[in-house]
Amino acid sequence: MPLPVLARLGPFLALVAIGAAWGGTQPLSKIAVSEGYRHFGLIFWQTLLTGLLLAVITLLRGRRLWLTRRQWLTCAVIAVVGSVVPGIASYQAIAHLPSGVVSMLLSSVPMISLPIALALGQDSFRPVRLLGLVLGLTGVALLVLPEGGLRGDVSVFWVAVALVSSVCYAFEANIVARWGTAGLDPVQVLAGASLIGAAISLPLALGTGQFISPPWPLGAPDRALLASTLLHAGAYTGYVALVGLAGSVFAAQVSYLVTLFGVTWAMLFLGEGYSGWFWAALAVMLLGMALVQPRPKTLVPDVTLRQNATG
Repeated sequence: MPLPVLARLGPFLALVAIGAAWGGTQPLSKIAVSEGYRHFGLIFWQTLLTGLLLAVITLLRGRRLWLTRRQWLTCAVIAVVGSVVPGIASYQAIAHLPSGVVSMLLSSVPMISLPIALALGQDSFRPVRLLGLVLGLTGVALLVLPEGGLRGDVSVFWVAVALVSSVCYAFEANIVARWGTAGLDPVQVLAGASLIGAAISLPLALGTGQFISPPWPLGAPDRALLASTLLHAGAYTGYVALVGLAGSVFAAQVSYLVTLFGVTWAMLFLGEGYSGWFWAALAVMLLGMALVQPRPKTLVPDVTLRQNATG
């Protein structure tokens, strides 16, 4: 293939690869909880490994790791709102819900972000975006109707727990959009937030008896957690590079691919099957997400997209 053609296709191929990698983290999270591992132990290892990997990447990029007090405070807020609390909710929910359902519910983040942005004065009201919000709520309703969207085994309670993650990510995105990242780039922020998340979750894991001592050789849940962490760190770094190469508006489209790949991988590797209710819910959720996308100048993709990769 001629080099100019490859150059033109490069951003699209990267978008697909990033979406496929990020979409794979939800089925891997399902495997990670399949043999009894609990949320605090999983969050500790996930945040520790992610933090260390991104710290190495930060150093290789020639960026510093020693942060100011304000920068550490920013990372701490993002650690709580963007890692620890949503991790608790999502790891518990995915133990009781199909992986594809959790992937689909994460597409509600832009719709939940909208009223928060309006309340903070960061965005303006437009009727078409209200329609998007209504479609998002309709998608959730279709999941919990009789027959539940997936052969009747979708619990209203666990759907609500899964949506706690979406609410957290929506607040995270608006916090960053409103107050910024104290001069840190996205990889620095996530590296710092992940390390703080590990420091928070370690005593919680030890105190609740949820600490995980990985066996050797590693079992399926351990391998799944490690693979999920590697995919997350790699996809996130690739995403940040893609923003610089092709712009945030183009790169933000990866959110659709993350959801679609999350559902696809769950079908292929976990054997999940879905009824018409689920596909209807997915269609209206994706349409709602398209309608509520913020204006290009208000996009904060480096935090609003990574929610699809956290377990």
